[in-house]
Amino acid sequence: MSKQVPLSEYLILSRGQWDKDASREDIQAAIDRFYAWYDRLVSEGRIALGHRLAREGKVVSRQAAMDGPFAEAKEVVGGYWFILADSLDEAARIVSENPCLTYGLVCEVRPIDPARGSAYALTNETPT
Repeated sequence: MSKQVPLSEYLILSRGQWDKDASREDIQAAIDRFYAWYDRLVSEGRIALGHRLAREGKVVSRQAAMDGPFAEAKEVVGGYWFILADSLDEAARIVSENPCLTYGLVCEVRPIDPARGSAYALTNETPT
């Protein structure tokens, strides 16, 4: 009897903006197909609930807290969710089926790193 390896968790960031030349009807149809795809994956236990992000926000640093997100940002983060998959490649394959990709949105797939941060570890925050 083989021991089943648990699925890993990946963060999905939905970024970008709808194609300017896409009609509202086409975009709405893609959104409707997205929710059918999303609901199916939730029922299969492959996606944990995520959410769209509101338009307002704050950017916080040691200098200040500023209103944002900023219109000049090239990539707008529109929402997020978590997906369970055997590998980063499988997570990307599943996300590639997102109907909204047809009309300009982009999804970034990132593995969740369960380790605590450390100044001595090589991480996203480590200066290069």
